[in-house]
Amino acid sequence: MNILSFKISSECAGSRLDAYLASQIEGWSRARLQRLIENEDVLVNGKASKPSYKLREHDEVEVELIAPATEAFAPENIPIEIVYEDETLVVVNKPAGLVVHPAAGVPSGTLANALAYHFQSLPGGVRPGLVHRLDRDTSGLLVVAKTESALENLSDQFRDRTVYKSYVALVHGRLASNSGKIDQPLARDPTNRTRMAVVRNGRNALTLYRLRRGFDRFTLLDVELKTGRTHQIRVHLAWLKHPVVGDETYGAGRDNTIQDARLRARVRSLNRQFLHAEKLAFTHPETGEWVKFESPLPEKLSELLAVLET
Repeated sequence: MNILSFKISSECAGSRLDAYLASQIEGWSRARLQRLIENEDVLVNGKASKPSYKLREHDEVEVELIAPATEAFAPENIPIEIVYEDETLVVVNKPAGLVVHPAAGVPSGTLANALAYHFQSLPGGVRPGLVHRLDRDTSGLLVVAKTESALENLSDQFRDRTVYKSYVALVHGRLASNSGKIDQPLARDPTNRTRMAVVRNGRNALTLYRLRRGFDRFTLLDVELKTGRTHQIRVHLAWLKHPVVGDETYGAGRDNTIQDARLRARVRSLNRQFLHAEKLAFTHPETGEWVKFESPLPEKLSELLAVLET
C-alpha cells in the first residue's frame, strides 16, 4: 500500500498541510496534493482535513497515494496485453500476480517496469503516468497516461468520481438482496497495519453491488466502485460477511469451509482472489469522447464458474 506517515515536529508546526506535503513528497505538485486532500486521501490525526489546515506539533499525517509520483521506472521486458493505445493514453489488461508499480519489497518486475520498456520505442521519452491501481491478485483493466496533461485530466476524473469502474466478484454465501450499497469509511486496521478495515473517521468509501448470478453457496456480483480506496471491494464485502472467494487476507478462512473437497482444491489452485476489473469507461482527455472498454474473465475464473454451474 502506498501510504506515507508523518509526525509533525515543532519546526514544521504552523505550516499549511498542502505546503508541508509538497516539501516532503518528491515529484508531487502542490496542486495535485491539494486534490488528494480534498478527496480524503490525506488524514490528520485520523480525520479528513483541508489543504489550508495549519499543522500542530505532534500531529500525525497519513497520505494514501493513488499512484507514485511520475518518475522513470527501469524498463523490463515483461509481456503486457494492450487493449487500446493512442498518443495520449494506454489501456492495459493486467493479469493477476503482477504488481502495478515498485514499492517496498517489490523493487522490480512490475507493470510500471513493463510499460517503461514498452514506451522506450516511443518518441519524447514517455513515462508511465499511473492514474489508479489494482491489487496484485486482481486482474483487469487499467488506464495509464502518456502525457502530463492526460495524467492531470484523468486524475481529476477519478477524484470527481466520473470514471466508471465495474468489477466481477465471486463471494461466499447468498446475499439477502439483489442489489445494495456499502457506505463505510476505510483506514488501516488499528490492530494490523498491513491490512485495511472499516474504521470510524476513516476515508469515505462507497461500493455498489448487484446480483449477477446466484449459486448454492456462492454469489457472483457486479461491483461498481465510486471511490478507489486500497482493498476497498475486498474489505467492504468482507465487512458484509460475504468475503471474496480466494481472498486469503480478508476471507477469514471461508475458503477452508467449502465442503466439497474437489471444489475447495480448485479454489486453492486459483492462487488469487476472484476479483476482476471487467469494465472501465471515462472521458478521453484529448478528444472529450466517452470511451468504454471491457475485459473478459480470465480462463481460471471462467472454469471455476463452469464447475459451480454443474
